[in-house]
Amino acid sequence: MRGSIAATVVALCVFAAACASSPHRWVEDPARDAAIMAVLDVYMDGLNDLDLERHVSTYHFPHYRHASGKIAVWATPEEALPVLVLPEADRLEAVRAVLEPDWARSEWTRREIVQADGEKVHVVTRFVRLRADGSVIKTFDSLYVLTFEAGTDEEARWGIKGRSSFAP
Repeated sequence: MRGSIAATVVALCVFAAACASSPHRWVEDPARDAAIMAVLDVYMDGLNDLDLERHVSTYHFPHYRHASGKIAVWATPEEALPVLVLPEADRLEAVRAVLEPDWARSEWTRREIVQADGEKVHVVTRFVRLRADGSVIKTFDSLYVLTFEAGTDEEARWGIKGRSSFAP
């Protein structure tokens, strides 16, 4: 496992360096870009509605998350969101334990496609965690990588392959 994490870190560093120096210019594609934003909407709406199956349906697996100095690699929805095994009545408390004790919902405040082609899109995001009264708990910047790929039993679709976040 340690070797695979090290290989992932090296691959991400090489990828980041290539992106920084790449002369690749992307062209806006209204249909693709709308599909990307729709995936991000479902991601956030699923979380806010505590419909965690819908939320995790936006992921492609394996799914990668870089946060707090670590890279997590999840092979399944249950690895990504262990609260999926809980009864729905217990999910709010479990989600709040992970996010914030007084979390009520999250919202995107920035979503900007910065690089894209027909199979991969990079979206710079900012989201806020909010209390029930609408006051801000915290704000986080992230980079989401969405890919167009098929799962084992599905047609190709846009999904979140990985994210790098300043959220814990």
